Amino acid sequence: MLIREATAEDWPAIWPFFHEIVAAGDTFTYPLDLGRTEARAWWLLAAPNRTVVAVDEAGTVLGTAKMQNNHMGNSAHVATASYMVDPARSGRGVGRALVEYTLDWARAAGFRSIQFNAVVGTNTHAVKLYESLGFVILGTVPDGFRHPTRGYVGLHIMYRAL
Repeated sequence: MLIREATAEDWPAIWPFFHEIVAAGDTFTYPLDLGRTEARAWWLLAAPNRTVVAVDEAGTVLGTAKMQNNHMGNSAHVATASYMVDPARSGRGVGRALVEYTLDWARAAGFRSIQFNAVVGTNTHAVKLYESLGFVILGTVPDGFRHPTRGYVGLHIMYRAL
């Protein structure tokens, strides 16, 4: 697996699983009806922020991540990131590789920590992955997320020092 900078030419490969994940409404806080053009602008970030893709030997996009500062000004030293792995390609370590890549990027870019603002509590695979890589749950917003089948569930704020 290779992780490289995403380009505009990658968007047609990202969009189908991006749309599937967002429309499912169980892991992201994005609008369920987010359109292709608006989604592209939200996901493909300009420098100094980054968007990357994980690709296999054939060049197939397996997943993607976007990385940026969490806030501006005097809080610009805290990074954040979001991840999407094509559901048809899960279980191959793509998510772990993308998070590890983000940790390396953030460290090299001079960030002091990473904060995830909205990790859905029922997204147990993501929570377990993040915790295995040193993230801790700082707090949970009770009923902070309306899950399509489980109703109102907690929304974690997760953190890791670099």
